[in-house]
Amino acid sequence: MTRMIVVSDYDSRWPERFEDLRQLLAPHVADLAVSIEHVGSTAVPGCAAKPIIDLDIVVSEEAVIPELISRLTGQGYRHEGDLGIPGREAFQAPPAVPAHHLYGVVAGSKPHLDHVLLRDYLRQRPDAVRRYSGLKVALAQRFPADSEGRAAYSAAKSALVEELVAKSYAARAASES
Repeated sequence: MTRMIVVSDYDSRWPERFEDLRQLLAPHVADLAVSIEHVGSTAVPGCAAKPIIDLDIVVSEEAVIPELISRLTGQGYRHEGDLGIPGREAFQAPPAVPAHHLYGVVAGSKPHLDHVLLRDYLRQRPDAVRRYSGLKVALAQRFPADSEGRAAYSAAKSALVEELVAKSYAARAASES
């Protein structure tokens, strides 16, 4: 039997898991970070998600990124580059730490805004959360949990993600005018 991608209903413990990870990271990056943000679907109450916490370490400027990479690799993280998203540095967690996705981003950059604006947009729109959750659950049942399946899952939800990100930018622009 093929193992399928796991997408879970929202778990009220996810914010606590984020906080545990934030506390683990903060001593090593506090002087570099503007903030450590809980992003991704686990940061949205009511949203179905793969049960893996996504975190952004937000720094003030691009010049800080090499030092961030150095410190995180010194803590056992493996730097994975931008994984095709310029302006976002990805890291694989060390084996002894609970699984999570960690990114380094510059405050106000497109990758940073994409993450926080989408999160905040979804937090305010239960209808969009239901639509997004429904799609993720359906797709998780279609694709195996191997690298090809995960890539196909991501590609299949990308149109909706792009639509929601565009709406999140529009909502921000409307609130600022």
